[in-house]
Amino acid sequence: MKEALLFDQGMLPKSDLFNPFALTDVLTEFSGEQNQPVIHFWQLPKTLILGMKDSRVTYFADALKTVQKENYHLLLRNAGGLGVISDSGVLNVSLILPKDTISTLSIDDGYEAMVDWLRKTSFGNFGLDVGEVADSYCPGKYDISINGKKIAGIAQRRVKDGVAIMMYLSVNGDQNFRGELVRAYYQNGLKEQFGINYPPVNPASMTTLNDVTSFDVSIDSVKKELLHAIPHNDQTDFLSNFYQLEEYQRRIENMQQRNSIIQEVLNDI
Repeated sequence: MKEALLFDQGMLPKSDLFNPFALTDVLTEFSGEQNQPVIHFWQLPKTLILGMKDSRVTYFADALKTVQKENYHLLLRNAGGLGVISDSGVLNVSLILPKDTISTLSIDDGYEAMVDWLRKTSFGNFGLDVGEVADSYCPGKYDISINGKKIAGIAQRRVKDGVAIMMYLSVNGDQNFRGELVRAYYQNGLKEQFGINYPPVNPASMTTLNDVTSFDVSIDSVKKELLHAIPHNDQTDFLSNFYQLEEYQRRIENMQQRNSIIQEVLNDI
């Protein structure tokens, strides 16, 4: 693979919650136009990132209130899938590729590229399994588990001629609490319908890399492992160039518009 450009945003402030979602789309378009692989790392402070379907729970206000009580931010992302937690122990990783990079990049090829990348790190020695963990939050065919417990989920987003394969990786921290919070969101948002058409989240179905390895694992050590496995060139200093683009501003505005539903409901509570 051609040398990837690295953009590492680190931990974003709460004023910039929409930034990585707008940036991912802009970087994906850029990747396709320039035939250029990109690696994008980012983190958000304590946030429940909702998928569009999550905004359609029957008792949306009750669900939002539950999360707000725990001082977590709420955000509605611009892609499918279901809710995931982001905090200081979760690393979000995007591998962004031109569509024609690997056999016209079928959807499964894209997922496999992310799984292969993770397997090239020392964490691959702990036996990474791939397959849906149905009672995790945001279950999917390409959930990644160790010893039957999910540590990561993968999603994809396509923009023009680029494909973003996006993974959230539970590195360390209190995964049980994360699971309890998402479970509480669904319990309060669905009441007697809990577990119907939404995952019956069981916090015990998930874990962190730190809890399953024999050594301490940090966000920085995981980044180093991942970057060791792929030729890359750190271009983080040039991120501000993307923020100047009209396309980036437009996508930020779209995120603001999409998230106004959350503000409206919370203001009414």
